[in-house]
Amino acid sequence: MTALDNLRDEDIDFSDIPPLTEEFWKNGIRNPHYARALKEQLTIRLDADILDWFKRHAKDGKGYQTDINKALRAYVVAQEKRAARKAG
Repeated sequence: MTALDNLRDEDIDFSDIPPLTEEFWKNGIRNPHYARALKEQLTIRLDADILDWFKRHAKDGKGYQTDINKALRAYVVAQEKRAARKAG
């Protein structure tokens, strides 16, 4: 354990941090790409070579599902931009 772990909340000096008011939180905006709580578990069929590519390019074989999600998000964002250009 470190000294910080043993520090009680009431012993923390917050004097250099202004308190956050209700006004501050009223103007807050949730990050539209924050989706940790919104992810769903599902079964999806992918071509074996595509899945293999993502697994081979993932660090230590981990994180390939996140990489697939990022690739799909990039595609969706690009399609939305393309549709907005056509509409505008």
